[in-house]
Amino acid sequence: MGVVTKRSSMTFFSSPEDHYSHRVRIVLAEKGVTVDIVDVDSNNKPEDLASLNPYNEVPTLVDRELTLYQSTVIMEYLDERFPHPPLLPVYPVARAQSRLLIHRIERDWCAHVDAILAGEEKEASLNKRRKELREAILACAPIFSELPFFMSEEFTLVDCVVGPILWRLPAMGIELPAKQAKPLLDYAERLFDRDAFQASLTDAERELRNPL
Repeated sequence: MGVVTKRSSMTFFSSPEDHYSHRVRIVLAEKGVTVDIVDVDSNNKPEDLASLNPYNEVPTLVDRELTLYQSTVIMEYLDERFPHPPLLPVYPVARAQSRLLIHRIERDWCAHVDAILAGEEKEASLNKRRKELREAILACAPIFSELPFFMSEEFTLVDCVVGPILWRLPAMGIELPAKQAKPLLDYAERLFDRDAFQASLTDAERELRNPL
């Protein structure tokens, strides 16, 4: 996939490790947007971040006079601001279905992902979360026998949300069974092999895992 560079005056405040920032970086790379990325250390945040975002958190995108936070809001804005290639379907019903899939992934997966990566709960609680997340992910495996991407023939924002989670599975201590999860593992390889996915990775993220 060729990456077309488009001129922009954007600044993106991003964590080099968290999956919410990663999903936005994938969108930026897919769109070929030129952006100044500021890597934010959670223990030493830039002073101007608090003035830009009332929650003083990442991801935060600044586009001229506009400041946006919350990853899905940023991703949809970028998809509309830079319409090619489109990362949401054209038709309203399909767009709504994509948004609903993202909502379900955030409800069903992301709380587990965040807790496991934070590692602040007791080990028994973390193991329970690993089991529930693993089962939830495995339940999706059959859909990739029919479609190349997540419930879609085309790469979408849903894949931008799922990819960073799959990339972090080894770091979370989650291993998927090769036979049962083969369609899902093949899907993960397709995502990880994309030029934009590789371009989106920080050095810290590359150290998280060896490719599946």
